[in-house]
Amino acid sequence: MSYHHIPVMLNEVMQGLDPQSGQFFVDGTLGGAGYTTNLSQAVGEKGKVLAIDLDDSAIKNAQKIIKERGIKNITLVQDNFRNLEKIVHQNFNQFQVNGIVLDLGLSSAQVDEAERGFSFLKTAPLSLAFAKNETEDAAYLVNNLSAKELTDVIARYGEDRFAFRIANAIVSARQEKPIRTTTELAEIVVAAVPGQFRRAKIHPATKTFQALRLAVNRELESLELVLPQAVRLLAPGGRLAIVSFHSLEDRIVKHFFKDQIKTCVCPPETLICNCHHQPVVKLITKKAIIPTAAEIKNNPRSRSAKLRIIEKLK
Repeated sequence: MSYHHIPVMLNEVMQGLDPQSGQFFVDGTLGGAGYTTNLSQAVGEKGKVLAIDLDDSAIKNAQKIIKERGIKNITLVQDNFRNLEKIVHQNFNQFQVNGIVLDLGLSSAQVDEAERGFSFLKTAPLSLAFAKNETEDAAYLVNNLSAKELTDVIARYGEDRFAFRIANAIVSARQEKPIRTTTELAEIVVAAVPGQFRRAKIHPATKTFQALRLAVNRELESLELVLPQAVRLLAPGGRLAIVSFHSLEDRIVKHFFKDQIKTCVCPPETLICNCHHQPVVKLITKKAIIPTAAEIKNNPRSRSAKLRIIEKLK
């Protein structure tokens, strides 16, 4: 099966990053290589693009594309973007780059690959892990965490009002037999949700699966770790573009960007500023950019995407 993924807001990302010939860029979430190949073309033979992905399927797909097109200026690294500085220092001669892009969403290929368990509409092993060798996957969590721990995970990462009911239903069900498949878990969640909410526009299991995926892959932790690294790596005038897909991610990005543009970091009780703090970046996007109606129609999975961009000050 070919690795299929449509890059979200590709034109907006490329315009926002504004790549020029001879520059150096990092795509921290390779996916289907859409951003990577477009950046590669923009920076030309004298430029370089470093592309990172934890998913070996994404790496293998990109290797095939690079070989078929004879591309010479892309370096692929299978790793987690939470290690961004180390990866860049090991693979680029210089310690600063002109731009970084992070697409925090699942690729279409990951969703469509049934055995990965990202979709509860297909019966598959309950994994939800980006790295196929992950041992503490979703099956491990639902069969080993306590009811309180499961409630915390579903409430925090899924923002589900029925987290307590769902967690207790999971613990009750696993006493009969281990929960091993996506559809088994989805059925347990549906049964735990009050009847009037089972016919909602969003499937009742959506938030639970989101929560488990975020927990398994430690996605929010990785995001919090990568953001300061990305800013440190940017050369003056360099830009960071981030595409997020749900409120938890966007909140982290938005608050981090706000902190970086502050002119004062004194405690609230300080009447006169004496910190002499200088902003590190400036906002390129005052508000998040969202996909056009045409893009959403062409790629429904883009509907919740938000793009934010900052530029490193000189």
